[in-house]
Amino acid sequence: MNIGTHSDANLLKILTWLSPNFPVGAYIYSHGIEFAVEEGLIRDAYTLQNWIEGVLTYGVGCKDGILFSETWRAVIEKNDVRLLELLEMARAFQPTAEMEIESHAQGNAFIDAICAAWPSNQLNRISSYLKQDNKNIPYSVAVALVSAIHGIALVDALTAYLNAFSSNLVSAGVRLIPIGQTMGLKVLAGLADTILTVKEISLTSSPKNMGSATLVVDWTSARHETQYTRLFRS
Repeated sequence: MNIGTHSDANLLKILTWLSPNFPVGAYIYSHGIEFAVEEGLIRDAYTLQNWIEGVLTYGVGCKDGILFSETWRAVIEKNDVRLLELLEMARAFQPTAEMEIESHAQGNAFIDAICAAWPSNQLNRISSYLKQDNKNIPYSVAVALVSAIHGIALVDALTAYLNAFSSNLVSAGVRLIPIGQTMGLKVLAGLADTILTVKEISLTSSPKNMGSATLVVDWTSARHETQYTRLFRS
């Protein structure tokens, strides 16, 4: 199978697409961290790092990583039927309404931005196919889809995606606890081994192995929907 290409041009693309400044609105989502801070479940850098490690290893991180890998391969294999199956699977695994919005809003915004600045007939065709019946495209599926179309190596794209996801959660924690930028960087540095482990698991696992064991994370997301004072949408 074609595994994509390591090149300076592809590196520039993936760095740009997963930059905090890319217009997907990632900064307005906390993945339930806002309510966890209010409840005292996340109090400092240590508890923030433990929380994100759990999300990566047992929750959305690993689930999205597997979907990312499978989506990338389906695009390379030109298997549109498989893509649609993965899209439905991704939707089915959203545990709360706010997490669904978090994923779908970023996914749709990502596709729209790429189509505007990096136009591709193949992307237009596939995204139109996936969006039939006004369906949304989850963020992990969107980034994997675009990465494969542009020939970016799976391992590079997946690593960058998991790191960007983690960075956004750290950023939310920095603002909410608050812990300051330096402690936030220490948390992100401490997550490196977990990110790489989840990447390896995602590359070799089947969707049959997908699951979630982050009930408290899901609970905080659900409770956030009715939180009285909120800075974030999730």
